[in-house]
Amino acid sequence: MAKDKVTQEYGSLLFTDAVMQERLPKPTYKELRQVIDDGAPLDLDIANEVAHAMKEWALEKGATHFAHWFQPLTGITSEKHDSFLTPIDDGTILMSFSGKELVQGEPDASSFPNGGLRATFEARGYTAWDPTSPVFIKDEVLCIPTAFISYNGDALDKKTPLLRSQVALETQAKRVLKLFGREPKRVVTTIGPEQEYFLIKEEDYEKRPDLIYCGRTLFGCEPVKGQELEEHYFGAIRPTVNDFMKEVDDELWKLGIPVKTKHNEVAPCQHELAPIFEQGSTAIDDNLLTMEKLKLLATHHGLACLEHEKPFEYVNGSGKHNNWSIAADGKNLLEPGAVPSENLQFLVFLAALVAAVDEHADLLRMSVASAGNDHRLGANEAPPAIISVFLGDELHEIVEALINKEEPEVHEAERMDLGVPALPDVLRDTTDRNRTSPFAFTGNKFEFRMCGSQQNLSDPNVVLNTAMAEQCDRFATKLEGKTGDEFTNLALRWVRHTLRDHHRVIFEGNGYSAEWEEEAERRGLPNLKSTPDTLSCITSPETVAFYGKYHVLNEAELHARYVSKAEQYAKLINIEANTMIYMARHLYLPALFEYSGDLASSVATKAEIGIESPVEKELVRTLTDGISAIHEATADLEANNTAARGVEDPLEQCFSYKDNVLPSMDHLRECVDAMEKVCGEDYWPVPTYNQMLFWV
Repeated sequence: MAKDKVTQEYGSLLFTDAVMQERLPKPTYKELRQVIDDGAPLDLDIANEVAHAMKEWALEKGATHFAHWFQPLTGITSEKHDSFLTPIDDGTILMSFSGKELVQGEPDASSFPNGGLRATFEARGYTAWDPTSPVFIKDEVLCIPTAFISYNGDALDKKTPLLRSQVALETQAKRVLKLFGREPKRVVTTIGPEQEYFLIKEEDYEKRPDLIYCGRTLFGCEPVKGQELEEHYFGAIRPTVNDFMKEVDDELWKLGIPVKTKHNEVAPCQHELAPIFEQGSTAIDDNLLTMEKLKLLATHHGLACLEHEKPFEYVNGSGKHNNWSIAADGKNLLEPGAVPSENLQFLVFLAALVAAVDEHADLLRMSVASAGNDHRLGANEAPPAIISVFLGDELHEIVEALINKEEPEVHEAERMDLGVPALPDVLRDTTDRNRTSPFAFTGNKFEFRMCGSQQNLSDPNVVLNTAMAEQCDRFATKLEGKTGDEFTNLALRWVRHTLRDHHRVIFEGNGYSAEWEEEAERRGLPNLKSTPDTLSCITSPETVAFYGKYHVLNEAELHARYVSKAEQYAKLINIEANTMIYMARHLYLPALFEYSGDLASSVATKAEIGIESPVEKELVRTLTDGISAIHEATADLEANNTAARGVEDPLEQCFSYKDNVLPSMDHLRECVDAMEKVCGEDYWPVPTYNQMLFWV
């Protein structure tokens, strides 16, 4: 019964290829497939037929509105709903949807982050249908995935450069494959985003202004228990959480999102959801929808979903692993084959990716930088801020042998006898995993583990795709016209030289160790520890030339992203500072006044009848000193935050927040958290870590 339900409902809210074949005339369907598969221009007459079919399908599903669904520089998604309703003269209505409405929309472009691409009075912007991403129904609205551009055609979103980077990579990868005698119809990236998140009681969430306004706890002393017993990871899922996860599965499956895996993560209240791999931009669309659904559906179960990278101190934060590969007509180009050392095509793409990561490590680091992720990276719970590549024992041996012109040792998968006849032998992989590596090979893909849990994955994938396109371009340009043994020898030489020249980025050890940080510095690898440290690379002449060559981002678009990223960092920390000041003055100080006052009254009452109370007296002194410390720390934070807000240069302002405001925030937190340890629980104004992380 459950099987029938899943198979019937899967993709039921998605305008799939099967639906298109069923509802469109054959010539129209054929032309639309050419638009989707080959990038052919879309004729308006065809668009009108497609729009009509979409509208009829949507109406049958209960939809009453349509919306262009896009990804502005805020990092989340946006939509403006328009109804299908069209009044006519006799007082009745028609339900209509034209090809023009499908293909193009016009949201206000001045109210979104644009980094100076648009002035406030220049409001016109356009959304343009992305036919490579399926149309879907959400909350009775027909949602049309679109790009978002300015009046002058500049990208105001995260999707447009992603699509451009996919085109660049496909173009250059086809040149490489042609040299190997292959001419695939399509070359695409495939992505499998693993999404981590926390679930707490909604009633606790509603009592914490820091969670409401900032997504993370700005105060809170260490709980009596954390994750040290490691019993939460892969443990039995709470019934309430399991009910939530079931609803998430059902709703995402209806949207055709192939969620596969769900489990408890390391930290208490932390969980993970992972889908099956999809084509790059579709996978990112689906991840954005997944994040939206997680937050919405949690409320159905009295829960709040926290997607911030570091909602709680003292336990692990949340990341989003970007599992990346590249495929030609469905064949994975990062599949090593039985003997990787003999698979020259694989080695070419492997070497290209190693070089791409090394040459653009600064851009990769920048692509995952944010105020939230800065709390997580390098904290022995996530990869360090240093970009390195992990290959695993077998591939690393092959790389070393190639560089040294030696014959690599061939490894075969080994079966492990577990010593219990009833248990089957386990096949051991030839490569282990390295959870401390930012960019690790995991069998037939690379896992970029630095991404933050709440970020739009378009940013790192734009860098990866374009950097890989650059390396494929170099290989093809060098070897085009070569055939036979000459091609084989030159290709192998290119692989050897490329791996040798970029050997510094390959690291097989513990990325958490202090020794690695010292070794990375000796190798000359960048160590950009905070978001402000990464910003200048966005607009460097090298970056402008790099993206410009492959028509991914122009200089104006890069400058816009530099300004937007800097503004977002500064604004987020400003909001956090304001929230801390508010909570200190309106919640914590009044609670401490009340508790210390009640204690002082108790001391005075006892003294009147001749009873000494030295413990209570000492506690009153401690509380009084703590109140003074909080008052002074709050004033210091307010002054530093005001000063940072007044800095005009975007980069200087970011450093002012990093160097002055963040330390003031840390100091205020220390003062308040010290008082939480001694204040009576009944007086404390917000739920504590003990309450939030260990609910039943």
